[in-house]
Amino acid sequence: MASPCELLIPTQNSTLAGEILELAIREAMRIEQKYSRFIEGNLLWRLNHSDGQTQTIDDETYRLLTFAQQCYQLSDGRFDITAGPLMRLWRFEQGKQAKIPSAHAIQAAKALVDFSTLRFDPTELLMPKEMSIDLGGIAKEYAVDSTAYLIAQRWPQLSVLVNFGGDIACPVPKPDSPWQVGIEDPNALDNAAAVLEIRQGALATSGDTRRFIEQDGQRYGHIIDPSTGYPVSHAPRSVTVLAPNCVMAGMLSTMAMLQGAHAETFLKQQNIEFNIYR
Repeated sequence: MASPCELLIPTQNSTLAGEILELAIREAMRIEQKYSRFIEGNLLWRLNHSDGQTQTIDDETYRLLTFAQQCYQLSDGRFDITAGPLMRLWRFEQGKQAKIPSAHAIQAAKALVDFSTLRFDPTELLMPKEMSIDLGGIAKEYAVDSTAYLIAQRWPQLSVLVNFGGDIACPVPKPDSPWQVGIEDPNALDNAAAVLEIRQGALATSGDTRRFIEQDGQRYGHIIDPSTGYPVSHAPRSVTVLAPNCVMAGMLSTMAMLQGAHAETFLKQQNIEFNIYR
């Protein structure tokens, strides 16, 4: 998941805790191996190298594509998982060694981004040549939910909190005191700017505190606006959203970032709990 992952398990039974941890690791690794764009030969690699040929997909992939379609429609095209060509240009994982792509390269990549050109049904996907999918804005939140719900199904009386890099889910209500979740201060990393209480539900955070490029005094966050090909300008440093599940929280926090300077207005319209830092 390219981030610290943890489970909070309210039990003194080390055997039980070990079983829960093993299940969580297995599920997280399964999803990462299947949908990471950095793993050659996996399902996502096969789809992205289909060269305009129809590919077989399973029900899980179909459900993720359907959710991505909803994100695309609700965001007026800003939340677009076909932004893979742009993400290959903006190499945020390279940190200080990363370079700003040329305007020509950005325009060429932008021409390959358009979710509406995908054709898919429950068993097949047809993607235009040179287009590629990046599930980075969905897959980690999906892994959190999937792991949390598997644990809840097997141990329905135990309130376990799943935390993958700050994206959190707790489907079983905590009967006594709520979980205390710190929200990282974007101006003082590894320190909490606020503490939220959760008994049941999920939260997700989007921002530029960990993945960005800084050049000539300008900071470029990792959330790309496909309409421009560049990182969103005037976006908050960090947005945290509370929602019933992690994929919904992640969708709303990312959509808020894509609103740039209007992020807070967007969040207030959603009738949800949120924290925002600029």
